[in-house]
Amino acid sequence: MTAPKGERIDKFLWSVRLYKSRSIATEECRKGRITVAGQPVKPAHMVSEGTTILVRKPPVTYTYLVTALPPGRVGAKLVSEYITDLTPEEEKNRIKPESGKFFGYRPHGTGRPTKRERRDIESFLE
Repeated sequence: MTAPKGERIDKFLWSVRLYKSRSIATEECRKGRITVAGQPVKPAHMVSEGTTILVRKPPVTYTYLVTALPPGRVGAKLVSEYITDLTPEEEKNRIKPESGKFFGYRPHGTGRPTKRERRDIESFLE
């Protein structure tokens, strides 16, 4: 019996620095935030060259193409040798402050907004 070619997806995500630790990558797989071919995958799913991976980090869904398998955790400058970012620009723009979705200013000491204030804020931003 031959071992399948490839690398565990949780180890791969950690190796190319998409997650800070392997346990976080494993947890994200268990939560269903990592998909391959439209299907959520388990942490032990084998990934090989040419695989397209969708990584949901709300509010953005990143798309990556695996170009090579790293021998271990690689430096930040070498990540581009192993993955190609295919994420559309409009998806990346969701996290910019100009989008107004998740950024705002509240004076110090005012606490969290009430339900009514939150609804007013949401209606104003839409």
